[in-house]
Amino acid sequence: MASFESIKKVGVIGAGTMGRGIVMNFVNAGYPVTWLDVNGEMLEKGLVDIASVYKRSVAQERFDDAEAQARLGRITTTQDYADLQDMDLVVEAVYENMDLKKKIFAELDKAVKASSILATNTSYLDIDEIASATGRPTQVLGLHFFSPAHIMKLLEVVRGKATAQDVMDACLAVGKKIGKQAVLAGNCHGFIGNRMLEKYSRQSREVVLEGSTPWEVDQALQGFGMAMGPYRMYDVVGIDLGWRSRQLAGIGRGEPIVWLDNKLCEMERFGQKSGHGFYKYEPGSRQAIHDPETDMLAREVAEEAGYTQRDVGAEEIVRRCILALVNEGARILDEGFAESAEDIDRVYLYGYGFPAERGGPMSYADSLGLDVVLEQIRELEASQGEFWKPAAGLVKRAEAGERFTKG
Repeated sequence: MASFESIKKVGVIGAGTMGRGIVMNFVNAGYPVTWLDVNGEMLEKGLVDIASVYKRSVAQERFDDAEAQARLGRITTTQDYADLQDMDLVVEAVYENMDLKKKIFAELDKAVKASSILATNTSYLDIDEIASATGRPTQVLGLHFFSPAHIMKLLEVVRGKATAQDVMDACLAVGKKIGKQAVLAGNCHGFIGNRMLEKYSRQSREVVLEGSTPWEVDQALQGFGMAMGPYRMYDVVGIDLGWRSRQLAGIGRGEPIVWLDNKLCEMERFGQKSGHGFYKYEPGSRQAIHDPETDMLAREVAEEAGYTQRDVGAEEIVRRCILALVNEGARILDEGFAESAEDIDRVYLYGYGFPAERGGPMSYADSLGLDVVLEQIRELEASQGEFWKPAAGLVKRAEAGERFTKG
């Protein structure tokens, strides 16, 4: 039976950015880690990168050189699955490709002892389908770390339909030991955080088609208290990721909400990494500089998509983006993919930069009054249609004068 105490040795698969961050989480908390990648050069580069992170920490006097060496000393690298044989927990952190993940899990299932827990760091792929590649679905789950994984506090622990309770409990406890806010999530597309983010992002793009600009959207949401506006976030993540996946899926153009992204990518403006995305960046700087050309391109795209431009104020931008989060959060609760409204709030506070003083999207809705929230969502439904159909649980609570949170 899996327990927190039984997890002593950890394996990590994948030496990309996420893999490196995940390795640091575990060695920082005292776990010995066996780190596997089929590409030996990637592993060497990963070790160099981790060493330089620790060197910076020593320079900032967070800990001394002896501690840095002790942490590095807990990492063993390998290109051979057989070396993971006696791991108690293995976390796979390769890129988002279902076939590749299933191939790795089938390989792990053969190589690793029967009692081992196998976890995937996917951000939206189906945990049950990944588990189906193994003979131990009860011991498979998602451990969704957020980037940069050694800094971000949130960990979504995602249960598959077969995941055993003791496996979930052990992983929630390990999450706590490595300093995370570990939240249990159900296995739906995007889990809790990204499923809600998709609705928020859609509204952030719709308001631009209707007459706002990326700059105004970010100003409004940062004014509300978000750590970073959505367009700054798209620049940080890389605008080309969605663009390339649309091309691969054969839907290159997509719907009008992504036409501005497409246009920027065709101009090789991929975001922060290329020095120009929705914003401009000086060489070596991450400071986002307002680019009036982006506003002009946004106008052109909206015109081409047949939108009549109007003045969209900051209040409307905030209302639509934040209420989109609340309504989807209510649906997630209705469907049982989150244990509580408080858990949803923790996801948004620790993973998505929601303003702490507002307590998370569900607490914020409570502070407005759910009757007010429902009224505003119904007004949006009347003017904007199906997207704004209020969640059943929201309607029920609002009509009964209840709240989402227990506060």
